[in-house]
Amino acid sequence: MAQWPFIIAAYACTITGTLVLAGWSYMRMRASEARVATLREDKGS
Repeated sequence: MAQWPFIIAAYACTITGTLVLAGWSYMRMRASEARVATLREDKGS
């Protein structure tokens, strides 16, 4: 029974890390899309 706190902590770390990585990736993707849109606007002028 003593192993359950460690298992729960491992799952919590894994889920938290996955969510942080997904959020960071999403923010970087949005920033890159904004830069591409700016470059396309400048190129079209």
